[in-house]
Amino acid sequence: EDAHRPVDCDTVSKWIFKNNDESENTTWILTNTKPCPKCKRQIEKNQGCSHMTCSAPCHFEFCWICLRAFPCPGDCNKFKVDNEAENKREMAKADMYRYMHYYERWASNQSSRLTAKRDLEKLQSVQLKQLNDKQDTPETQLQFIVDAWRQIIECRRVLKWTFAYGYYLPQHEHAKKQFFEYLQGEAQVGLERLHYCAEVEFRQFVSETGDPSKDFNDFRMKLTGLTRVTKTYFENLVEALENGLADVEQMRAK
Repeated sequence: EDAHRPVDCDTVSKWIFKNNDESENTTWILTNTKPCPKCKRQIEKNQGCSHMTCSAPCHFEFCWICLRAFPCPGDCNKFKVDNEAENKREMAKADMYRYMHYYERWASNQSSRLTAKRDLEKLQSVQLKQLNDKQDTPETQLQFIVDAWRQIIECRRVLKWTFAYGYYLPQHEHAKKQFFEYLQGEAQVGLERLHYCAEVEFRQFVSETGDPSKDFNDFRMKLTGLTRVTKTYFENLVEALENGLADVEQMRAK
């Protein structure tokens, strides 16, 4: 596994284990399984009758229909407005969707990071020479583009792991959650601007039909500025997470 700063090794281990433990088809799980009322483990119904027994070490016996201890009173057919068992199932669904929220964003940033690494390789092997020819600019003066891509790759790595951090951040710590999401959001917006500039706005300068552009110096200034600002956003984010979002308590004390 690659470097995982600002997340500690214990969080990484739990996160990787959870990812490996989850079914590939979470939608199928939500549709075809229910949580054991006692241990909350998801159980698939694999027999015709509704008498279910959870696997070891739980062994809890319950009714599949109403999720009450077996034998149930036999009134499973009656609709109840306030059905505690159904509420528990909805809570399990909510937790699953919460996990999916963080996992999808973790995986998306990992994918973007790998793509960015390939884009940097293409830049260094092909595009810098093209840019040198078209803009009549020595490759030594094009290092700012390489620096931008290296910053993008590092920021994608950091942002990826902040979603694992967010998943394990206690939900009752509302102030910390709000502060975390603010810092993460600022960093993410900055990164997307930088990534777009380096990837999309850069294309005009290496296109086959492109001519030497007077706008290249403006591009240089913009990309350099975005690289610097984004680096600052992520330094602030990393520092805050490594300090356990302690600034929240300091702000409260003032």
